[in-house]
Amino acid sequence: MDNASLMQEGLSLVAFGMGFVFVFLTLLVFATALMSRLVMSFAPTPVGQETSRSTSDGDKGPDNHDEVIAVISAAVKHYRQRHRR
Repeated sequence: MDNASLMQEGLSLVAFGMGFVFVFLTLLVFATALMSRLVMSFAPTPVGQETSRSTSDGDKGPDNHDEVIAVISAAVKHYRQRHRR
């Protein structure tokens, strides 16, 4: 075998390998997107992401901001007490 045919065989093997990997990864992306859509169609909506009702002033979202701030503050205080140096 001469160098030219060896080089040609190597290049064809590289092209075939790269083509196979490209096709496989493309199919993997489409399969993952399809499975994601399928799971999202059957999965129940999380409790925190249910459709929010509008309040009287037109602002959407939970109207318990004070409670959320209190819970976060308590969690930070608890964390700092347990992780003092």
